[in-house]
Amino acid sequence: MPDVAVVAGSKSDEPIVKKVVETLEKLGISYEVRYLSAHRNPKELEAYVETSDAKVFIGIAGLAAHLPGFIASRTLKPVIGVPVSGKLLGLDALLSIVQMPKGVPVACVGIDNGVNAALLAARILALQSKTLAEKLSRKR
Repeated sequence: MPDVAVVAGSKSDEPIVKKVVETLEKLGISYEVRYLSAHRNPKELEAYVETSDAKVFIGIAGLAAHLPGFIASRTLKPVIGVPVSGKLLGLDALLSIVQMPKGVPVACVGIDNGVNAALLAARILALQSKTLAEKLSRKR
């Protein structure tokens, strides 16, 4: 059972996925990575979200960036969105992630900032893990 589900909308998001994964590995946090688009694979994405045992989701997407909001609309677990730079320098993705409607909360980190997404997931998990909390406090 992974603690964090890292979901990217496209293989082109792999550089950001790598940043997330490297940070999670340094902290000893279990994870799994999936490439599923809210637009191209909505049924597969929905099934994955609804059956995942992960405690936190990280959704990585560019352009219209519907992925984190789609995930948040199908789970009560925390969702962290990572906007990816693209045509409009990532501002389109950033605004898509932060402007979720009432009742569909998504935390959002800076454009291309996979490291902060992983650290935020770690802080959420540290609420239930004294060992992780101590590890994070030593990293400061």
